Amino acid sequence: MANNTANGTQQNGRGSGAPRCAALVGPYLSGKTALLESLLYVTGAIPRKGSAKEGNTVSDSSAEARARKMSVEVTAATTEYLGDKWCFLDCPGSVELSQETRNALMVADVAIVVAEPLVDKALMLAPIFKFLDDHQIPHILFINKMDVATHRVREMLDALQAVSGRPLVLRQVPIRDEKKQNDEVTGYIDLVSERAYKYHPGQESDLVKMPEELLPREQEARNKLLEVLADFDDHIMEEILSDAIPPKDEVYTQLAKDLAADLIVPVLLGEAEKDGGVRRLLKALRHEVPGPEALAARRGISSYDASTLVFKTYHQPHAGKLSLARVFGGRVAEGAVLNGVRVAGVLKPKGNGFEKVPHAETGEVVALARMEEIKTGDLLTASGKGGADFTWPAPLEPLFALAIDAENRADEVKLTAALAKLTEEDPSLSFRHDPDTHELLLSGQGEIHLAIAFDRLKNRFGLPLKHRRPQIAYKESIRHGVKEHARFKRQSGGHGQFADIHIEIWPLARGAGFEFHDRVVGGSVPRQFIGSVEEGARESLQRGPMGFPLVDVAVALFDGQFHSVDSSDMAFKTVARQAMQEALPKCGPVLLEPIFAVEISAPSEFTARVHNLVTGRRGQILNFQAKEDWVGWEVVEALVPQSELHDMIIELRSLTLGIGHFACRFDHLQELSGRLADKVVEHRQASMPQRGAA
Repeated sequence: MANNTANGTQQNGRGSGAPRCAALVGPYLSGKTALLESLLYVTGAIPRKGSAKEGNTVSDSSAEARARKMSVEVTAATTEYLGDKWCFLDCPGSVELSQETRNALMVADVAIVVAEPLVDKALMLAPIFKFLDDHQIPHILFINKMDVATHRVREMLDALQAVSGRPLVLRQVPIRDEKKQNDEVTGYIDLVSERAYKYHPGQESDLVKMPEELLPREQEARNKLLEVLADFDDHIMEEILSDAIPPKDEVYTQLAKDLAADLIVPVLLGEAEKDGGVRRLLKALRHEVPGPEALAARRGISSYDASTLVFKTYHQPHAGKLSLARVFGGRVAEGAVLNGVRVAGVLKPKGNGFEKVPHAETGEVVALARMEEIKTGDLLTASGKGGADFTWPAPLEPLFALAIDAENRADEVKLTAALAKLTEEDPSLSFRHDPDTHELLLSGQGEIHLAIAFDRLKNRFGLPLKHRRPQIAYKESIRHGVKEHARFKRQSGGHGQFADIHIEIWPLARGAGFEFHDRVVGGSVPRQFIGSVEEGARESLQRGPMGFPLVDVAVALFDGQFHSVDSSDMAFKTVARQAMQEALPKCGPVLLEPIFAVEISAPSEFTARVHNLVTGRRGQILNFQAKEDWVGWEVVEALVPQSELHDMIIELRSLTLGIGHFACRFDHLQELSGRLADKVVEHRQASMPQRGAA
């Protein structure tokens, strides 16, 4: 077997035996952090395992993670197993933190998808499987918590296969003890070696005699495994058709080859809390996972002069900026210049922190110190030229926003700088000043995401914030037109102020904006003052009779008077504002609310719930259709008022096992009337000073 394994190693791209990288991904509470602790413990990297409840795991070192008893960012941990070097990336399970997971997967040789043994939670893996397939990332499915499984493996596989774009290949059959509660799983049969093992908590599983009553089930499952492999290998197909049994070494080799090509998804069983099945997982990783050379080729990274890909950015209070990266070619050392920027130091993940090392070799995951111009997703090389075909996925679009202010006004100056660092660490966060409401908005993937951001701003940057629901950028317009005459005259010694105008105001089509027309004949208003009238009219649009900016209005100046001494630009600007203020309340003011075009994506079985969600938020459903390249998903297209979008992602996720999502964009302004409009206007007028107030 050793020789064939070596041959398989060459075929699956391991080549040089460089350190490999595995990302642990899966839904919240699936047990990823427990699996990392077990992997590190059984390989001797840590003397004892921590627990998420106690907040002492390798992945939960930050204050934000300990406060929530959950992983909130990618954690890198290194270890060795049977002479092979590994870096494990533990990724957050919360869907709101999935940007971290996506970034980590881009540098991983393999993903270990951790799932609970629950049929009704299988759908939660659909977005993960889709991302893995889209980016051709080899992945292994590890069904965790088998000690508390209530569903049979066949039922779980059927549910999981429905959301996987690749065939699932069961590698083990569980051994159950019928004398224990719920037929507790106590071991497994390996379908390739055809050996039976009994779990031994804290130690390697014991090799035991194959239970005779499981032989039919073992043969059935093994035949299915071989049939899947035969779909990708003609020789195995010929052996099956001739009733020959493929040699075990050939099966191992084909498994490795198909995994490296992302053709199949091997399925392993285990109990991470008790270390059950973890050593078997490590052996599968050791023999079957390709190395960084294969990943570099897949990513289009063709330059090997210290090629390094940055997948996470930190801003540490004392260490400064750290760029977590994986080396794909050559050696990276302190003082090296990559993309024109000097590497101030090389640090290797160790425990809950980093230790300084002189250099990093191909395959290693390290932090590069104080590369200020470098950002997440950058491909670094000594020449400054990366692979021509290399692309980094666009960050997730924001779905939830809050208006923020510094608790201490003196901190407002440094708030923008701190937000820039925070959004550099997490590209799925963004901030902007809203030009309509004049609020500073922080946007992200949900309530938890922004709460973590607020904690980081306070803990790392000493910036406690106040936050609130953002205002809606309501506008107003008019229903009909009027003509208005206004005169401004003031005498206070010396030159006075005089201006007299006749204007006409009328509504424009929605979205037309503002128009000004000069219809003066005979010089009743001199040319040099007409621009001042337009300027005064424009300024009046900033606040209409209801208190909101005015849109879709036309103004025409058609007559007036002037004084050769007392008339001025200021006088005509003032009289224009006066005329507009007197005319607009007579024009039938109407409130306009922003309407957004929304595309909601969710599994088809939740479409009815999505329809109810939209109509319950005053939305109008336009269409629904199958989601392109997503099996069993639909897209609902709708128009929804912006005021109803604020927390819609929260309700949508609660209706769709956390995996529904949407994209939106401004579409148009629409008239709002009745009690809803009255409440908006009342609130606006109560919160704003009256005209002329100090």
